[in-house]
Amino acid sequence: MLRLKDKYTKEVVSKMMQKFRYKNPMAVPRIEKVVVNTGFGRLIAGKSTEEQKKVYQGILDDLAQICGQRPQLRTAKKSVSGFKVRQGMPLGAKVTLRGKMMYDFLERLIRIGLPRSRDFSGIEQTAFDNKGNLTLGVREQITFPEILPEKAKTIFGFEVTVATNAKNRQEGIELLKLMGFPIKA
Repeated sequence: MLRLKDKYTKEVVSKMMQKFRYKNPMAVPRIEKVVVNTGFGRLIAGKSTEEQKKVYQGILDDLAQICGQRPQLRTAKKSVSGFKVRQGMPLGAKVTLRGKMMYDFLERLIRIGLPRSRDFSGIEQTAFDNKGNLTLGVREQITFPEILPEKAKTIFGFEVTVATNAKNRQEGIELLKLMGFPIKA
């Protein structure tokens, strides 16, 4: 089985050039970056500062294991009393992956993470925006083999955005389909 980067250069580029009639291999769309983010505002609401820190530290550690890169802590920009949020309070985490780490993460997502998730039957085409970027949600972090379910303190979901430089939706769908993403027809 080919690695994802090798598959792109050896197979996907030629198939995309035939289908969309590109004259130059550099015109073929590619994956620019992958952004993984999660919000944990609900999980820490109404808890003491020490309990909050334990919860979000566990989430940051799990996300770091899944992505292979330390996540960036995202804080509230302003206070909202209706949501019991204060300015500077940690609300989420995000990781931006590029290059080798991006391809490693995508490989694990396609081959292990998605097939192991509950009730997964493929990625809907509605998950693509008009620029050909894919956004999908993963309900539980324990679908990845790096996280042991018995050691996970909190179960959380996260969102994965695969940003491409495709010109339109059809190019993005075709690119990711050829890369091996399980996209429904």
